[in-house]
Amino acid sequence: MEKFVDIKYERPDLAGFKKEYLALIKKLKGAGSYEEADAAVVEMERLMNHVFTAYVVAMIRHNMNMKDEFYDGENKFFEREIPKNMMLLKKGTEAMLKSPYRKELEGKYGSYMFENAEIQAKLIKPSIIIPSIAENKLTSEYSKVAAGCSVEFMGEKCNFYGLLKHMQSTDREERKAAFEAWAKLYEEASPKLDEIYGKLIKTRCKIAKKLGFKNYIDYAYRARQRYDYGPDDVARFREAVRTTVTPVCDRLYREQAERLGIDKLRMYDENLVFPDGNAVPQGTPEELTEKARLMYEDLSPETGEFFDFMTEYGLYDLVTRENKHLGGYCTELSEFKAPFIFSNFNGTSADIDVLTHEAGHAFESYYASRRLPHTDLTFSTSEINEIHSMTMELFTYPYMENFFGDRADKYRFAHLSEALKTIPYLVSVDEFQHRVYENPDSTPSDWRRFWREIEKKYMPWRDYDGNEFLEGGGFWMQKQHIFLYPFYYVDYAMAQMGAFSLYRKATEGGDAWGDYLKLCSMGGMYGYFETLDRAGIPNPLKPETVREAVGFVEKRIGELAEKI
Repeated sequence: MEKFVDIKYERPDLAGFKKEYLALIKKLKGAGSYEEADAAVVEMERLMNHVFTAYVVAMIRHNMNMKDEFYDGENKFFEREIPKNMMLLKKGTEAMLKSPYRKELEGKYGSYMFENAEIQAKLIKPSIIIPSIAENKLTSEYSKVAAGCSVEFMGEKCNFYGLLKHMQSTDREERKAAFEAWAKLYEEASPKLDEIYGKLIKTRCKIAKKLGFKNYIDYAYRARQRYDYGPDDVARFREAVRTTVTPVCDRLYREQAERLGIDKLRMYDENLVFPDGNAVPQGTPEELTEKARLMYEDLSPETGEFFDFMTEYGLYDLVTRENKHLGGYCTELSEFKAPFIFSNFNGTSADIDVLTHEAGHAFESYYASRRLPHTDLTFSTSEINEIHSMTMELFTYPYMENFFGDRADKYRFAHLSEALKTIPYLVSVDEFQHRVYENPDSTPSDWRRFWREIEKKYMPWRDYDGNEFLEGGGFWMQKQHIFLYPFYYVDYAMAQMGAFSLYRKATEGGDAWGDYLKLCSMGGMYGYFETLDRAGIPNPLKPETVREAVGFVEKRIGELAEKI
């Protein structure tokens, strides 16, 4: 393949794709042998990969500059056209499911791929094409609004991510000023964000109703492949977090306030862990990336090969810029079996988290795509995928001196503490979404009330220092997952338990790396519980798993505290 920057983008000929795809469906239906049937499946996959790789290239370049008119147009093209081809793809899926050679195909691709395809095919009907297009337009509108928010602060133009850096300053007045500027940006954008979210709720509920679901929650659990558990199981998990994780976090925050020498921790104090400043990475983005390359080369032959590939082909865009899409993610150019990492470096330790978290996703994509027989098997469900990323964060702890020098232990203490302290927020977002979609006629004022009630339950330490907008419940809208990926957030909390389990095994002399490679190699071959079991990872939905994980992490945080 070429370097990402040199990949020539051409809008795919969807009319030609449709004609060729229909011919392959006919070939699959008329196959006289397993070999002929499989050849058709392989060619259908090749066609899909070509179209979706073009889509991903356009999406990434659009995200790099949300005001680029050409890629904005291409993004709108895919928003319209991909939903229109849903029924065509469903025909291909049904032909595979009904093939007389299904048993032999399952022998190659695994039975779960077919079981999953049967369920997902039921979520596609002509009646949802128009609302699906509308949903895509609304999520793009949200991304543009969020990416366009910026403010002059201390002589520089800052977006949300830029302000977060100032909220780690050792100067409390600077932290408070950055916090107030950050809150004001959201408050100013809130009428538009409220409007977009309200339309998204109605559109998503319409999709669920047209598919015969009682509500959007039931639809979302099926769409997210949550076949092994349901909302009641997740509610019990949230309760385990409230009773087990929240008290530990409350203590950690009180200790943090004492360490900082302040009587009460405000929200703008939460991100400053040490009075002399948090550990920050040493080096330019290019130097940090080179350090990451050397780290992965030493970690294992597999990770060394992977990161050399990422570097050779320029498969990342890391530095924040004006009009760049917020956040970070890993995606895949499936035609080339090439992951891509997108992020917004801001000069804090979060930059290293990107080089471990998103690289964990990218490593799994690279590793699995070269070992599994179909693109659809490369990734698992999000609850599994986030174990790949969060575990990589923990497995790279021994290399943090390369990035932080003599402050590496402070980074490890802050990072592990934050991994635990984030969990109550993760389940808050999940409960918020359940409340919203249980009450689809709720209003913006209801959403603020829901959020304030929920965060008081899981995060009793949260203090907005009298900021009217946030005290009124406006904090919910800072999480892009709520707009873009509904019900994708508790997955991080569940996955964190798996990552803690593997990290514990690593510290106690077990073959944690072998289990991790096994987990990555399985991709999406199996269901959620079976994947966990095969990788030797305990079920996070059991309260005892939460208790054991938190007990181990609390002990490790204490050990790190003694070293700093």
